[in-house]
Amino acid sequence: MADKALNYIGIMQKAGACATGETDSGAACRSGKAKLLLLAADASENARHRAEGFVYGRGVLLVTLPYEKTDLARILGRGVTSMLAVTDLGLADAVMKALAASNEEAYGETSARLSEKLRKERERKSEQQRHEQNKRFGKRRKKA
Repeated sequence: MADKALNYIGIMQKAGACATGETDSGAACRSGKAKLLLLAADASENARHRAEGFVYGRGVLLVTLPYEKTDLARILGRGVTSMLAVTDLGLADAVMKALAASNEEAYGETSARLSEKLRKERERKSEQQRHEQNKRFGKRRKKA
């Protein structure tokens, strides 16, 4: 059976919603575009240390995947990759829900935090749309 989380990672790659490799992942984290940083299970200690530096103080969640670098390389269609920055909050939430379904103890808390971030982002966008509509057309008042 194919793993759902790996399928979501492949979808992210095709959608352009991720930055792969240490250089691109670091740039995505520093620019504020990254929502989640995924690290391969067999990533080197140096890569793990660099990933921790990328997310430090930026509000980006760091998750160690149950997959090895070769699994990521196969699904992404590129060379060996130890880290991946997800830039789309909806896809990041989907990946974490799939991981939490397979191992609630390891990924449940992170999945819940991402779901809450997604809920707040959607709420902010909805408020922004209502605000823009009010600016354009004025507030609608209920008739008495």
